[in-house]
This record gives sequence, C-alpha cells and structure tokens, in this order.
Amino acid sequence: MKRPKIAIWSAVISAILFGASTPASKWILDSMQPFTLAGLLYLGAAVGVLPLIIKEKVYRSPQLYPAKTKKLLLGAILFGGIIGPALLLFGLATASSSSVSLWLNLELVTTALLGAILFREHISINSILAVLGTVLASMLLTVHEGSAGIIAGLLVLGACVAWGFDNHFTSLIDGISPALTTFWKGLIAGTVNLIIGIIIEQPALGAGIIAYALLIGVFAYGVSIVLYIGSSQHLGATRAQIIFGSAPFWGLLLSTVVLGEPISILQLVAAGLMVLSIAILIREDHHHGHTHMELEHEHWHSHSDGHHDHHGEESIPAWHSHPHHHHPVTHVHMHLPDLHHRHDHSSE
Repeated sequence: MKRPKIAIWSAVISAILFGASTPASKWILDSMQPFTLAGLLYLGAAVGVLPLIIKEKVYRSPQLYPAKTKKLLLGAILFGGIIGPALLLFGLATASSSSVSLWLNLELVTTALLGAILFREHISINSILAVLGTVLASMLLTVHEGSAGIIAGLLVLGACVAWGFDNHFTSLIDGISPALTTFWKGLIAGTVNLIIGIIIEQPALGAGIIAYALLIGVFAYGVSIVLYIGSSQHLGATRAQIIFGSAPFWGLLLSTVVLGEPISILQLVAAGLMVLSIAILIREDHHHGHTHMELEHEHWHSHSDGHHDHHGEESIPAWHSHPHHHHPVTHVHMHLPDLHHRHDHSSE
C-alpha cells in the first residue's frame, strides 16, 4: 500500500496556515478581547469550508449522524473549539506571540501521551524519537526567546491539553467528512464564544477589524483544520501532530520573510531538529497480519490505499469522501493508526 504522502503534505500546509495565525491574532488582540476573537475566528472557519461542503454535496442533518460520530463531534467542539482557543487567546493576551508559538509545541506532548494512554495509538520507537526531537527543538527556541509569564504558560498548557483531546476525537470521526466536521465545530464553537464575548467583554468593533478576524479564521482555522483532520485520519493523531508541530517554525520563517526579523543560529539548529524528526517519522514502517471486520462509514479516502475497492465511481476525484462499505479482509501491509487500524496494544 502506498504511503499517504498527501496526508503528510496536508499536515505540513495545515501547520503553515496555523503558524501564521499567532502573530496575526496577537496584533488584533490590541483591539479585541479573547472570547470575541475566538468566536470570530471559528465563525470564519465555518465560512471558509462552505465551498467544500457545497462541492462535496455531503451535507446531512446532524440528527442523521451515527451516535459515535455525534459524541466525538461534541467532544471536538467543546475541547477544540471552545475551551482550547479561549485559553490560548487569554495566554496570548499576556505574553509575546513568539513565546506562545513555542509553547504550542506542548500540544504534541499532550497528544502523544493521550494517544498512548487512552486512544489505543501504537507509539513506535520512531514516534518517540520524533516527539523527543520536537520537544528538544522547542526547548532550544525557548532558551533563545527567554522566559515569559508563568500564568500565560499555564493557560497555553491548558489549551494544549484541550487540543490533545480534540486531536484524537477528530481523528476518530468517520461518519462525516472533514469539511462537515470543521463546519459544525466552527459554527457552534464560534457562536458560543462570540455570545460569551458579547456578554462579558461588550465589544465595540468596526466592520474592518471584524472582517480581518473572519479572514484569519477562514484560512488559519477553517482550511487548516480540514487539512489536519484529513491528515490525522490517515496518520493517526500523534503522527499528524508531530508534523503540525512545525507551525511555530513556519511562523518564524514568515516573520523573517514578511517582517524582516533575523534568524539566529540557535533557531536554525532547532529547525533542523524539527526537519530530522519529521524525516524519522516518515521512514516509519509498522506492519503485521491483521483482520478488518465488516464496516460501513464515511471519511476522506482514496481507492488506491488497499482498503477502498468499491467500484463504479471512476469519475470521482482521487481523494474524496462519501459513505462506503468494507467487506471483511485479512492482509499484511505497512500501516499507521488511522481509522482502519486501531488495534489493541497486545497485537502491535
């Protein structure tokens, strides 16, 4: 079976888009409070994926979703759309964007720990080395940037724990497409946070700054989340998060190119460690004999991946999402903890 290279590149592009969001959000926090901004960012995400939903023609009423999908989606909305963004923006309001960007790599650690303890993700030696490399890179950058407020750090840590749960919830959603997951997450979480912001913060905002916040949400949260969900469903939440952990480095690169900020030797070393960590992860080769039970679900997939052999759809794109049925099969191939390979640890 071919390695899911498109899933790897999806995670990279997702990281680039999200990496650009931290300095952009820091600038706008001078004129807007955290809850209000969190609401507008996620409403922008919902707006950003509407064209994908229309193109895919996959809309279904939430009442028709499988019970498991509803629970996972609710958890993703609560932890990833409401709690996580609010904690992040409160931390961002009291610390520099560079420090917060670096702390966000704690999301990788929380995702890996939750995956190993609660979500049946096989954590290989390669994965452990990749996690350690990413954490070491973050520590080097933290030394370069200096210390920031303890309270801000704890707020960002709380956001990373919330997003760790969110990452695993979304990687297991197989009843609806990534675009629909992002739409409901953005619409519901954005509305809740905006209502809280209006009640508590009583914002007085102009049309220009509202449009700017929505625009950040369209790309840094909407498009980025869709790409990340699709990636995590094929790589597993921990592996997708290792690649997504490069977001702060993309933020630093964009700051250098766009703002003219210098890059130090220490930053280059840290960036090299991140690249090495991703390379180690890509070379991972986990395979053994395993059996798939009969299953019917919906998710982003390709007919060339060894698990999707339904026919009569030659005109559809190489990668797409629709309800489909799997027959029982036993085989051996390289695989990651995607939607089809969540084994018990004893079988790994």
